[in-house]
Amino acid sequence: MATLPRTERGRRTRERLVRAAAELFRAQGVRATGVDDVLERAECGKSQLYHYFDGKADLVAAVLDHQLDCLLDGQREHLAELTTWAGIERWLAALPGVFAGPTGVAACPLGALAAELAGTDEDVRHALVAAFDRWSTPLAEGLAALRDRGELAADADPARLARATIGALQGGLLMARTYEDPRALSDALDGAYAGLRAFAR
Repeated sequence: MATLPRTERGRRTRERLVRAAAELFRAQGVRATGVDDVLERAECGKSQLYHYFDGKADLVAAVLDHQLDCLLDGQREHLAELTTWAGIERWLAALPGVFAGPTGVAACPLGALAAELAGTDEDVRHALVAAFDRWSTPLAEGLAALRDRGELAADADPARLARATIGALQGGLLMARTYEDPRALSDALDGAYAGLRAFAR
C-alpha cells in the first residue's frame, strides 16, 4: 500500500517522481507516458515509485495536486481578497498574467489533463473533481461571504457560480490558444465577472 514519506529523503524522492511525471504528462500526455519513462526521468527505482504510489492513477492524482499548487502560488495575494467585488475583479484581471507564456497564452495543466483523462478512469475523474473543487473553493467562500453580507442574491449558489467561473477560464484559455489571441481569455473572464455581478444585490 502506498505511503507518505516520513523522512526528508523520502519527501525529496516522492517530489522528484511527481515533478518528472508532471513534466512528461505535460510534454507528451498521460497515455503516452509509461511508468518506466517516469522512473528514467526521475532517476528512481520501481520499488520507490510503488512505495509512494498505488499505481499510475495515484501518481496522476499527485501530479494534479502539484500542478494546482503551482497555479495557486501565482494567485495567493488575490485569493485572499475574494470576499469583495473589487477583490474578485482584481483576481480575474490578474489571471491572464498567470497563464502568460513565452509565445502567447499557456495551456492550463489541469485543463489539459482533464481533456485527456475525463471519462477514462473513475479514480482519475474523482482526482480531477477534487482539484477543480480546491481551485474554486476560495471564490465560493468569498461569494458566500458576499451573500452573508447581503451583497449577493440570497438564492445564489456560491459553489456553482465558482465552478462556472473556472469553466469560463478554461474555455477562455482554449479559445485564446486556438485563435492565438490573448484577448479571448480576457473576454471570457470579463463575461464571467458580468455573470457574477448579475447576482449582486
